[in-house]
Amino acid sequence: MKTKEIVAIAKIENLIYIVRGQRVMLDFHLAEMYGVPTRTLNQAVRRNLERFPADFMFQLTKQEVTNLKSQFVISSFSYGGRRSLPLVFTEHGAIMAANVLNSDRAVSASVYVVRAFVKLREVLASHKELARKLKQLERRLDGHDDDLHALVSAIRQLMSPPATAKKRIGFRLK
Repeated sequence: MKTKEIVAIAKIENLIYIVRGQRVMLDFHLAEMYGVPTRTLNQAVRRNLERFPADFMFQLTKQEVTNLKSQFVISSFSYGGRRSLPLVFTEHGAIMAANVLNSDRAVSASVYVVRAFVKLREVLASHKELARKLKQLERRLDGHDDDLHALVSAIRQLMSPPATAKKRIGFRLK
């Protein structure tokens, strides 16, 4: 891949959030990438709602927006900011949005979006594999820890002098 592509994919990866257990992009980020105003993207989506089932696109709740606001920069709902709750698009929804917009920039940008989602999926899969291997290693070490503790305590018992002196057997002189 070209350096420009890698930079573009890295920027897009930073715009992918996890909401309701799904990796999604916010409508205004997608609109910016596709080179259209957010309202134009949302109008095109609303005109073609049959192309956007719930697993492609959904609207955030006020609580989800508040959570995202505390973590990321989203314009205010008052004082001239957004007046509607943002839409979020999954990987398939982002591609469908590019098709609905039907502009050259949207189509070319959708390629980068797909690559970013795929790369993120690969990274998450590698993390799961790493977590699985760590768990196996922990299980193995847990057994070794018990064995080592038993060995150390046995050595300590052998090193310590007997606790009580033995009584001598036989005749004693005073």
